Amino acid sequence: MTTQKFTDANRPKINKVEVYWHTVTYRTVLLYILAFLLLFAAASYLVFPDSFAGLIRHVSKALEPKDTSASAVNMRGARFVNLDGKVEVKRVNSVQWTTADYSLTLDKGDLIQTGPDGVARIAFADGTTYTVQADTLVTVEEIFVPQNSASSVGMHISSGAVDLTTGTWQIPGSKAEVSFQDAVASLHENSRADVRTDPGTKQNQITVAAGAAEVQHDGQQVQLTQYQRGTFTGTGPITKTDVLAPPNLVQPVNLQPIIVADPKSTPIRFEWQPVDSAREYELEIGDTSMFNRVLADKKTTDTAVEVTGLPAGEYFWTVKAIDAKGTESEPAGASRFTLVEQDKEQNMLLQVDDVEFHGKVVEVIGHTEPGAVLIIDGEPVADVEADGTFRHFTQPMTSGPHVIVITGQDRRGLTGIVRKAIVVP
Repeated sequence: MTTQKFTDANRPKINKVEVYWHTVTYRTVLLYILAFLLLFAAASYLVFPDSFAGLIRHVSKALEPKDTSASAVNMRGARFVNLDGKVEVKRVNSVQWTTADYSLTLDKGDLIQTGPDGVARIAFADGTTYTVQADTLVTVEEIFVPQNSASSVGMHISSGAVDLTTGTWQIPGSKAEVSFQDAVASLHENSRADVRTDPGTKQNQITVAAGAAEVQHDGQQVQLTQYQRGTFTGTGPITKTDVLAPPNLVQPVNLQPIIVADPKSTPIRFEWQPVDSAREYELEIGDTSMFNRVLADKKTTDTAVEVTGLPAGEYFWTVKAIDAKGTESEPAGASRFTLVEQDKEQNMLLQVDDVEFHGKVVEVIGHTEPGAVLIIDGEPVADVEADGTFRHFTQPMTSGPHVIVITGQDRRGLTGIVRKAIVVP
């Protein structure tokens, strides 16, 4: 192999090469891209104007900030939370009536109509509920429940009756209204009222059961407080009167399980506190909190009554007071109880370990199965630990012998009853 070497004299000459370039910044590139997109958008709009407008709407909606809070989701809607019997809805943009269901979101202007057996409870995002009674026609008049400012909800009653309940408002200046026969009733927070209107007779009334309300009609404004009623006919003045207060329910206490061997043949005792000027009382028992189906109805001059014939199941009960003139009070707030048939073959674990006296108050200490529900002398036991141990303080007792009754039901449906005899010093 030969290696060729070049001397300075015979080394080949290389011609000079010149390189030229132009600097382009990222900003310039972006400007060119933006200009191209603008030209493309303009051309698309000229050729396909409808399709282009639809695309712009979809893009704008996708870029809107999302607010998933309950108030934002329901800012312009309300929902049914209870439905029973015939309840129909006619949407504001429709001419047809459809059957109401829980998935339906109500909007301003929607009509709701109940049949002779129909009842509907409607909840707004601010905590206000309207219970539409049987044979009633109402319109959703106002829905505005923003997240950080005062809310405003309202319904109009064309005919029939509506019970309105308000909760605690987080924003001052919030309001809940119901309009009827050229009148508007505005409830305060934590208030409850019953409103009735009959366009045939032009008889109208509003009764406040809790809290307060302001009623405006024909230039007149009247303030109503608890157990007061405002009535008017047509364009006549509002007349304010006091009404009979409902009784306070004593037993069965709310959410109490009543465990018996034979529910149908066992008398169930219902008791309430007396009401001044009441001549008699009317007890009603139903299988719903709206009492559109009354399973038992009894009148008595006493403050207690026993009812027999109820099968095992869940029930609601209430009482009305009636004075010497036959005027009825509003029903007391309904209490719920469960009638349970005791298992004859197998009982749940339920044992009293100790009883301690703190003056006239008795502390009951025991253990049961985890997750069990206990009732001691008609009071629910709130302190049941994860391992089933429980402690409960009774109401003050009189000196002498007593029998404490502990009833329970576990997660399998098994029941148990324990009676503990004590002597209070």
